[in-house]
Amino acid sequence: MTAVTDQDNGNGNGNSNGGGSGKAAGDTSGSGRDGRWDDGLIARRAAAAEADEAGEAAPRAPAEDDAEPQVEAYVPSGGPLPPRLDALRELVGLSRARLDRDTLAEAGRVLDEAAARQRLSSRHTVIAVAGATGSGKSTLFNALAGAPISDTGLRRPTTSQPIACSWTDGAAGLLDRLAVPGRLRRRPHPGPAAFDEALQGLVLVDLPDHDSAATEHRDQVDRVLALVDAVIWVVDPEKYADAALHERYLRPLAGHAEVTFVVLNQTDRLPGEAADLVLDDLRRLLDEDGIALGEHGEPGATVMSLSALTGDGVPELREMVGRFVQDRTAATRRLSADVDAAAARLRPVYVAEGRPGLGERAREEFTDRLAEAVGAAAAGQAAEREWRRNAGRACGTPWLRLWRWYENRGLPGSLDRMGQALTPPEEELTARQRVEQAVRIVADDAADGLPGPWAQAVREAAFNGAKGLPEALDELAVKAGAPGASKRGGGTEAGQGAAAPLGGTLGGRPAKPPRPKWWPAAVLAQVSMTLLQIFGGLWLVGQIIGVLEPGLVTPALIMLAGVVGGPLVEWSCAAAIRGPARRYGQDAERRLREAAAGCGRARVLDPVAAELVRYREVRERYVTVTEFSTTGR
Repeated sequence: MTAVTDQDNGNGNGNSNGGGSGKAAGDTSGSGRDGRWDDGLIARRAAAAEADEAGEAAPRAPAEDDAEPQVEAYVPSGGPLPPRLDALRELVGLSRARLDRDTLAEAGRVLDEAAARQRLSSRHTVIAVAGATGSGKSTLFNALAGAPISDTGLRRPTTSQPIACSWTDGAAGLLDRLAVPGRLRRRPHPGPAAFDEALQGLVLVDLPDHDSAATEHRDQVDRVLALVDAVIWVVDPEKYADAALHERYLRPLAGHAEVTFVVLNQTDRLPGEAADLVLDDLRRLLDEDGIALGEHGEPGATVMSLSALTGDGVPELREMVGRFVQDRTAATRRLSADVDAAAARLRPVYVAEGRPGLGERAREEFTDRLAEAVGAAAAGQAAEREWRRNAGRACGTPWLRLWRWYENRGLPGSLDRMGQALTPPEEELTARQRVEQAVRIVADDAADGLPGPWAQAVREAAFNGAKGLPEALDELAVKAGAPGASKRGGGTEAGQGAAAPLGGTLGGRPAKPPRPKWWPAAVLAQVSMTLLQIFGGLWLVGQIIGVLEPGLVTPALIMLAGVVGGPLVEWSCAAAIRGPARRYGQDAERRLREAAAGCGRARVLDPVAAELVRYREVRERYVTVTEFSTTGR
């Protein structure tokens, strides 16, 4: 018998070849039973009237007047799927600035399709019947529907557009999503198949041949397969190992095993135990495709053999499909498998090989390189020498101070002039190269092990932040008066801000080191020694010219005490200032080092750390997406 017309649209179209209405007009007696017409509401009412006249209660198919609401909102199962979809949505949102559109396209499609499916009926399960040319999928489709809904025959391809059969009302939205035209929407003929309680909620879709010579047929198959809740793959003994089937469909959809049925049809053509051998070989191929087989109570694909032509095995398949439909989890399983597939594609851009990050050791090495580039050690040594020089000026003998003044009175090459010399171009270039090398090394350390896009983002953050860093560090060196620092101005605001901790600077030269409290006593002692020398010398001169009474011992001893005491005081002061001078130099080096580290941290390390934090955030979302994977991906 032909199928009744689509209840969802109520358009009263005839059978699949469009000739039902003409027959209905020409023959109205007993045609609902002999199969000449049976095309919708009129046919069902006529059948019911005839049954009443015969005094028997005819089974009554649901009429349009009794139809339930066409759309029923999808009710979330409360399982792991909603949080996984939320995590995937956040993952895509956080990654748009770092990943290209093509990389996120599949994840976006899954989110869109999941949202579309969840807006539609949760009472219905959409199952597609797919297969190759001549596999008998349309025959199996008709056998499950209990009526010849889809055309069968020797002409290939027989099915050119998807044909849908809905057991209950309310599936219009689902069929609209599949783009099944109203004239190809059917209802099963009133009978055992139509009133099977286990099949209530089933929407069965017969697809064109996936290996059709017509490109538009293959495109329709691909489009519908991406939208249905489950698939019944129909294979025959001749094409069950076809590479096109396994490589284009079964292998890529291996993660959808729980919503997949693989049926070996036409077993009536196989003699003896050949059907079992072919079925075992089919299971082997599916296992090589990575499809989990639902055997021994394990979740996976259902694999069985039957003959749609003779009906052998069809009741068993109908029973399995009925249990599958009544479970009401097919849509959730399909969406979960889609999320798994999208997550598997995104794995290379989210999963790192090791434990990427910016460790304490990398930070310290970066600080050391910046300190070397800015000349922190040289600045500390210069500060220590300055302390010693000031101590020598304050506590040294007048004669030695006079000699040093003579040596350093402005001659080229003097120590004071050397401290103010401009940096040779070669040294300045070397310092810039050291800064660039430090940035490159810390960027490589931070990006080590990261997926490609995130490693690139980390390097870009480091290199963008390093722009102007050499000038800022040079400004720090100038403010600290480091030897060899360029005297040009123009330091950046970041560099000037980082130089604030240095303090004690004036005009690009270090301020005069503070004097210890004992320095006045040392100066007084040195003055006393000098006075003793002068007093003893004048006493001797007075004796020589006869002004004073002769007596060389006493004035000589006094003068000798002054001559020996002056260097002794100077030596004692030099020994006493070693510790404070070293600490002063170390403190100057530390302050310049901290200033350089602060400048490098603000310009390079903080942007790099921000990128790493962003990666950790998306990594956490990705873990949430894959945490409850149903396919083990």
